Amino acid sequence: MNKKILKLSSLEKIIFRLKSKKKKIVLCHGVFDLLHVGHIKHFEEAKKQGDILIVSITTDKFVIKGPNRPAFNEKLRADALAALQAIDYVVVSNFSTATAILQKIKPNIYCKGNEYKNFKNDTTGEIKNENKVLKKFGGKIFFTSGITFSSSNLLNKFSDESSKTQKKLMRIIKKKHSFEEIKSNFENFKKLKVLVIGELIIDQYFFCEAIGKSGKEAILVLKENNNEKYIGGAGAICRHLSQFCKKISLVTMLGEKAEELREIKKGFTKNININFIKKKNSPTIIKKRFIDYINSKKVIGVDVLNDDPLEKKNEMELKRIINKEIPKHDVVIVSDYGHGLISKNNAKLICKKSKNLFLNAQINSANVGYHSILNYMNFKCLVINEKELRHELRNKSEKVESLMKKLSIKHKIMYLVVSRGNQGAILYNKFNNKFYYSEAFAKNIQDKVGAGDALLSLLSLCLASKLPNELSLFSGSLAAAQSVETIGNKESINKTKILKFIEHILK
Repeated sequence: MNKKILKLSSLEKIIFRLKSKKKKIVLCHGVFDLLHVGHIKHFEEAKKQGDILIVSITTDKFVIKGPNRPAFNEKLRADALAALQAIDYVVVSNFSTATAILQKIKPNIYCKGNEYKNFKNDTTGEIKNENKVLKKFGGKIFFTSGITFSSSNLLNKFSDESSKTQKKLMRIIKKKHSFEEIKSNFENFKKLKVLVIGELIIDQYFFCEAIGKSGKEAILVLKENNNEKYIGGAGAICRHLSQFCKKISLVTMLGEKAEELREIKKGFTKNININFIKKKNSPTIIKKRFIDYINSKKVIGVDVLNDDPLEKKNEMELKRIINKEIPKHDVVIVSDYGHGLISKNNAKLICKKSKNLFLNAQINSANVGYHSILNYMNFKCLVINEKELRHELRNKSEKVESLMKKLSIKHKIMYLVVSRGNQGAILYNKFNNKFYYSEAFAKNIQDKVGAGDALLSLLSLCLASKLPNELSLFSGSLAAAQSVETIGNKESINKTKILKFIEHILK
């Protein structure tokens, strides 16, 4: 290991000794993914501000500069920096922001490039927080004045990390839209009042160790290490929307005893209002998944649910809630998982009452062969996967674009989006008879559960706000990419991360 590259604990001891000798400590922090002349000039100017220059780099898992980033892992980035004469020490920061590393190192001077001088240009808003931390221990921020290059710009131009289709889409987005415009559009989502209708599901993940075959039966035996619960289904959609909109309402059902209600409320932010019925003779839906903790692969699933249709009293209660809530909202998102919440009559009512209706009618192990989007007509947008599209039209081999046209005409759908796993997604606009394509942007796929819900959430806001089709699909695809890089619905899509993705992709 290069003697310049230290663990934080070792570096803190060295800093203590240096400060006791009245040495002035300078810190630079960043990703430094592709080392270039702009970085070198930045470090040389930073070194002149003190005696010792420390450079901290963001650990790989916290880099949010878009798909396929960082291009170089933290070890390679640290090695490259340690080779520079101006730098005295390099440390990998295992924190999501620079504020924590500032509190540990407590530099006399914190150096940033001149592109950060205007705090308003900082998408994350972290520079303000960094400046506050500096003031607490008497540190100062200094902006270097050297020439500026962008690692993201260079990587976007010359690297092979992105496919030709991804690069083509990025060029189209960059040509038609500025980052400032996109950021402004995202801020305007706050004005939208969104109603989500659908089954709330508790996803329970059991992380297990496979012991082996039972001695007496031909079954696999698992040893449970720990388990976690996440809010899934329509509840996950609400959580995805919570960073973008000020007002979100959920209409759903829980079990007869409203099991899990306390935990659900804890998992929701204050801007999510829940309206629910207690389904008679039913538990709150729980989908249990048993995971091999070594390779994170699912071994088996067990569902706790009653997917019978609602009894008449529950049905009428739901109808009253729908009639009351839809007029209060600008956008209605229906995620029908086919577990008995939305009857044919209430589906027709939702379609009749909603001006901006976005739908996801999923096929799953419990409803395959029975569930259909035939209950819905004349709505704005449908998001389904290719398997669901082929199931709906009973067609295994015809070209997907041809099937999309047929389904759009049959159900009077203005926008039809078909997700295709690692092949990305296609959006068809029936009004202008055009197709829009976006390849998958995910790099480290952990779990595909919830990707469609994440795509639907952001795509709905974009299309409801009349953003261009290519930008809407691009944004929704980035949301899906962020979703599949975490286990289940453990984390909701993050507005700041999405914007950072877009900011760096467009450089």
